[in-house]
Amino acid sequence: MLHKVSELKMHRIRWVIVIGWLVLILSLFYDPITHNLTDPNNLFSPFRDSLPCVLVQGECLPEQPYPIGTRVFWGMVIPCAIAIVLIFGHETWRRICPLYFLSQIPRALGLKPLLNINNNRWLINYHFYLQFTLLFIGLNSRILFINSARLALGIFLLTTILSAITIVFLYGGRSWCHYVCPFGIVQIIFTGPRGLLASNPGLSPPGSITQSMCRTVDKKTGREISACVGCKSACFDIDAEKAYWEDLHKPGRKLVQYGYLGLVISYFVYYRLYAGNFDYYFSGAWIHEENQLATLGKPGFYIFNQAINIPKLVAVPLTLILGVIITYWICGKVEKLYTAYVKKRQPLISSQQILHRFFSLCTFVAFNCFFIYGGRPEILRLPIVIQLLFNAFIVLVSVLWLVRTWNRSEEKYNQDKLAHSFRRQLEKLPIDISSFLNQRTLKDLTSDELFLLASVIPEFRQKERLQIYKAILKDGLLQQNFTSADSLEVLKEIRSHLDLNQEQHYLVLSEIIGENPDFLYPNQPQIKTYSNHSSDISKQADLPTLIRRKPN
Repeated sequence: MLHKVSELKMHRIRWVIVIGWLVLILSLFYDPITHNLTDPNNLFSPFRDSLPCVLVQGECLPEQPYPIGTRVFWGMVIPCAIAIVLIFGHETWRRICPLYFLSQIPRALGLKPLLNINNNRWLINYHFYLQFTLLFIGLNSRILFINSARLALGIFLLTTILSAITIVFLYGGRSWCHYVCPFGIVQIIFTGPRGLLASNPGLSPPGSITQSMCRTVDKKTGREISACVGCKSACFDIDAEKAYWEDLHKPGRKLVQYGYLGLVISYFVYYRLYAGNFDYYFSGAWIHEENQLATLGKPGFYIFNQAINIPKLVAVPLTLILGVIITYWICGKVEKLYTAYVKKRQPLISSQQILHRFFSLCTFVAFNCFFIYGGRPEILRLPIVIQLLFNAFIVLVSVLWLVRTWNRSEEKYNQDKLAHSFRRQLEKLPIDISSFLNQRTLKDLTSDELFLLASVIPEFRQKERLQIYKAILKDGLLQQNFTSADSLEVLKEIRSHLDLNQEQHYLVLSEIIGENPDFLYPNQPQIKTYSNHSSDISKQADLPTLIRRKPN
């Protein structure tokens, strides 16, 4: 949603957010003021607590006025981040994320990456496992060490910042966001193909700076330019939907989707298993619990008014592990049943489409489960009318997101991109098309209508058909929607509508590769700007043969 906001304005916004975040971190180490805001005797403070008796394992939890740093971070910042990702898309969060901003310090200092991320094949192929493991460790640490221990939380956040800077120093770009950051997989889950109000990069001209693509301002011209270093192919920040479809069957993707749901459920359930009631969580007492670290060796479960002598240090990871295993197993079984059910009624539907829909259902459930609890201690302090409006809002946006996502498919995505390219080429032609559209414009036509239009307009001469086809083919190669090797199959439908054959495809492709040789064997991880330069095609090898042959 913010992809069109200039980098200069976003830079200023990020500065404001980063300063606020650093002040919050500083308050975790030293804050002699804000405990007055939570004092029940301060009638003018919206943060004051009534400090009721909150039972934890049958005993009242000792409470007193406290600094609000942990309360702001856990009760406000984290829930807002989750909501932003699903509603406005990852592109909005990535452009305002303070951790991303600080991670780019090496780039701001003019330091070039020390290593090439493409040489770390394990990280590229299996980063989902790493990110999920870090998320699992983070949630365990949160319950055990940093929920209310302000010093521990401050050290944790500073360590995270230093880790992000180090990864970017080593690999450049947004390597931290793509391959290491635990919140990165949360963004993938809640964004899906697109956030509810996210932009569609497929509707932008080739070479445009889309979504949250790395960008900077040219000091000479003052224009915004790409700062991408190609740290990820099918980049989530350039085209989230393209990355979504390419990663759908990647190792660890199901663990991320199903395991995250298990983490959400088991995380909140543990508070009930530990305290013996849900009042402990909903009151927010865990955010400012005195001597949190002193409870590590005490009983970690309190079930049916009976303490179970398993130390909290063991009980927490045990609960979360069981939550992940059970949810992963249940989701796997339900996925198979759902697949069989859908295949029986829609035999032609692809397995990828079924998996996408099941993932979307899991995201819908995870989002609503999170907001049953996430941020709830703060919501429950508000008037009942506002609480009901908030609940309705959460259900509404999650339903709208699910409806918008449900019928998306990789085929639909590719068709939309080709249709947009086709539409732009039709607009360039010196032909009055309005007489064929019954007062409609090209923008009003669906993808199928656009392709059909080419076959019914007699004014389309052979030269113009080849001109349109060449532009579409070149756009697709430039944006890496397909390679020269698979372009024949991808553009089969368009050739049919334009009444072109395979031989003409290879002639057009040879002409394009003659102008841009890099299209033959593209360096996929890198984003390049291709220039038009002439080449003597007759001196080259048999290009159609080379095009059919994929590089080793």
